[in-house]
Amino acid sequence: MQSREDRVTINYFHRQGLSYREIARKLGCDRRTVKRYAERPELVGGSRASVVRASLLDSFRPIVESWLEEDGGYRATWIFDQLRKLGYRGSYAIVRDLVRGLKQENSRIAYLRFETEPGRQAQVDFGEYGIQAPDGSEEGCLYLFSMVLGFSRMAYGEFLTRCDMMSFLDAHQRAFTTFGGVPAEILYDRMRNVFIRKLAGKIQFTAGLMTLADHYGFTPTVAPAYAPWVKGKVERPMDFIREGFWRGYAFTDRETATQDLRAFLEEKAQRIHGTTGERVIDRFRAEQAFLLPLPARECDVSARLYRKVQKDCTISVEGCRYEVPHPLVGKRIVVRLKEGRLRIFDGDVLMATHLQSPLKGRLVPLPGLREAIRADRRMNARKYDHRRRGKAKATLSPSLGRYAIAVERRPLEVYRRIGGGIARG
Repeated sequence: MQSREDRVTINYFHRQGLSYREIARKLGCDRRTVKRYAERPELVGGSRASVVRASLLDSFRPIVESWLEEDGGYRATWIFDQLRKLGYRGSYAIVRDLVRGLKQENSRIAYLRFETEPGRQAQVDFGEYGIQAPDGSEEGCLYLFSMVLGFSRMAYGEFLTRCDMMSFLDAHQRAFTTFGGVPAEILYDRMRNVFIRKLAGKIQFTAGLMTLADHYGFTPTVAPAYAPWVKGKVERPMDFIREGFWRGYAFTDRETATQDLRAFLEEKAQRIHGTTGERVIDRFRAEQAFLLPLPARECDVSARLYRKVQKDCTISVEGCRYEVPHPLVGKRIVVRLKEGRLRIFDGDVLMATHLQSPLKGRLVPLPGLREAIRADRRMNARKYDHRRRGKAKATLSPSLGRYAIAVERRPLEVYRRIGGGIARG
């Protein structure tokens, strides 16, 4: 087949008046080829029709397509081995080329961009940020909590030392305070602090998150599994913070890092956002009016523990014993633990407060407990009632009450007449 340049040259020489034989001699091709392109100029820019040949893999193609639809991670080597078991006798190269083409075809996915109404949604994410020592070794890590308002792209972030439930919920409350309101909906991925399971088509959230949602009035929702593009408004800022702020940052402590991060985010809020075409701070000011109002008080997100009070007026929490008021003995009570402080509740009534002991195996006393026990006369009367000790109680015999059996007394003569013997001592 002649190249496109040769075909163009054929038409050029033909227009100059050269014969087919002369053109063929110059280009080193058959004169019939010259004649074909000279008489049909439309073939010059066209491509040669490809010839489709049958392949040994044609009959197995639907099987390969079904495997890749089921799991796009299957390798060509695995598929080749399975096809050999099914009777395929072709080469591995044919299978490799087919799998590569099908994977490229399946990777072309189109998405629709959606914009969020003001105050409608925020997106939350958690990220791990490593701390590097001067010698280059890993010194530890912090966890970044980030919340981004969907309409304005205003971002809140802070570093946490732990990613437990209490820290997670507290960070929400500080974000709401910073924004001056609460979004109607918050979108999460399936992190353990949020998602428990999906049962009968309904999402089951953790009790702590639902307590916070009820208090502030927002609706939690989760993104589909393996769909990070659904949370793109917060996924991209996480990379933006990692590359724009954290990389090369001179870390000293968590509090300083959080302050520096907030200053960084305030500075970036002055920029014109690439998607909205407006300044982030301007859209945020417009969005604030649509946020839900903050409640009068914060939500109590401390850890909730349940304990039964022992006879010695103590409960056990994380390896230490704590004394509680003696009227709680035998009751099942609620212990709220937060930031090294224990609060003991009987229902909704606060009964005592302790500072958490840093040492295991210690007894933390309750001031005034012994005096209160001595002053409780009714309890001491039950404990030291000597009238109930060392006394014989009247029994039901010989009368057994309603279970008693009446026995008739007869003279001995009656038994002689009926033939019964009488034992004599």
